Amino acid sequence: MSALPDSLHTFASNDSDSQETREWMDALSAVIATEGPERAHFLLEQLLEHARENSIDMPFSANTGYVNTLEPDQEERCPGNIEIEERLRAYMRWNAMAMVVKANRHNPADGGDLGGHIGSFASLAHMFGAGFNHFWHAENENHGGDLLYIQGHVSPGVYARAYLEGRLTEEQLLNFRQEVDGKGLSSYPHPKLMPEFWQFPTVSMGLGPLMAIYQARFLKYLHARGIANTENRKVWVFCGDGEMDEVESLGAIGLAAREKLDNLIFVINCNLQQDHSRAGKRIQRCGLECPETDLGQQLGLADCTRQRRRAASHHDGNRGR
Repeated sequence: MSALPDSLHTFASNDSDSQETREWMDALSAVIATEGPERAHFLLEQLLEHARENSIDMPFSANTGYVNTLEPDQEERCPGNIEIEERLRAYMRWNAMAMVVKANRHNPADGGDLGGHIGSFASLAHMFGAGFNHFWHAENENHGGDLLYIQGHVSPGVYARAYLEGRLTEEQLLNFRQEVDGKGLSSYPHPKLMPEFWQFPTVSMGLGPLMAIYQARFLKYLHARGIANTENRKVWVFCGDGEMDEVESLGAIGLAAREKLDNLIFVINCNLQQDHSRAGKRIQRCGLECPETDLGQQLGLADCTRQRRRAASHHDGNRGR
């Protein structure tokens, strides 16, 4: 009898012996349940090596499975108040959307074509909330501060949060993408126009991820030479949408693996504005860890409810790497 519900078993249409396939699946499920995932991983590696030795054509897929990497019992519980944080995120999503819509209605004579992005932040609000509230360090006497390369398309959400914190005014929000007169907000992270707000310039050309890799490497250099203590500082990179089509986005990812940059965290927002299903494989092939989480049902960095949905090629929902 199968150890898993039938709905979780998917067999290829050309399976000549589905019963045997089910027995192999059940055997692996039993190992995971009784001996743990480490033993299951070891057995799979041994099987793959045995297949190579017998000249078996190895299976390959450029896409990764649409499933959480961490099991529920491996997840950390959120230390904050979930209900309050969720309510605040709802305000941020609404304000971000209202800011973009109102900005485009400001000058209807020119067609209201200022533009702006709504879906990017809406699909990543939980991760930003968890990051700002529980992960990222500001600069202080005991910590040099974490470095954030923010995905350019989510800037409305970051502005919406700053508005709730009292750092931005309603007038500034109403002048989103109209910063020429000095009272508005830049379209994307722009430290020259807003030096007290943004750390690094990013948008969708892949330069943010590229700069972040060398930034993380430079922090390691400073620490190794005794110039500065950077051992607790992290470089966070949020990217996604069309940015991942740019060669620069992952153009230096091999350097991160070669230099063992454990102070670098990439978060790729796979919100289906583009097909990012192959990004995980590219990162894994460099020898880097690539956990995945399904954010489709209000999941976050620190507190997740397990999702076991799979799809062959196209996915409905949001995925972060």
